[in-house]
Amino acid sequence: MSEQAVNAESQDRSWNRPANASFEDWMESRVARFSTRRYDWNALKFQADYDPKYRRAQMRYVGTGGTGVASDTATVPAEHFTFSTMIIPAGNEGPMHLHTDAEEIFFVLRGTVKVMCEKDGERWEAVLGHRDLISIPPGVYRGEINIGEEDALMCVMIGSSKPVTPTYPEDHPLAKVKRG
Repeated sequence: MSEQAVNAESQDRSWNRPANASFEDWMESRVARFSTRRYDWNALKFQADYDPKYRRAQMRYVGTGGTGVASDTATVPAEHFTFSTMIIPAGNEGPMHLHTDAEEIFFVLRGTVKVMCEKDGERWEAVLGHRDLISIPPGVYRGEINIGEEDALMCVMIGSSKPVTPTYPEDHPLAKVKRG
């Protein structure tokens, strides 16, 4: 890549201060306050419409995450990762899915979540509780179930600013469901 191309690319970074912004305005634009967030129960509604056990909500902070939401102007722009929180009601689950382009982190803030992972016919699972974390590499199927009696709250981070929309195993019913 030429020096000119590298300079042009570095000027387009989401973390660069806009030419017309004061330092205060620039830094304020990089804050995502809980008071201005709303849980988006529609981000994965197509799954819940298929089966209510898949009902979950996403609250985005950095980028739009891996749910397929095209844009959210209330988030801090993503440069190398996305960050959101997710509520999983008691007994509900996030179905097995695959991110081919990025690792995904689940960090449990509240509740008890069973995480299942699969790759090349091998299966692994673990129960995560308060302040437990798992980092799942790209190319590994992952799913989670809230096995507790209260809503589970997790931080979710994906190692890409615009992750490829995840896919489901061929034999999973959601593989045939179209997003709304």
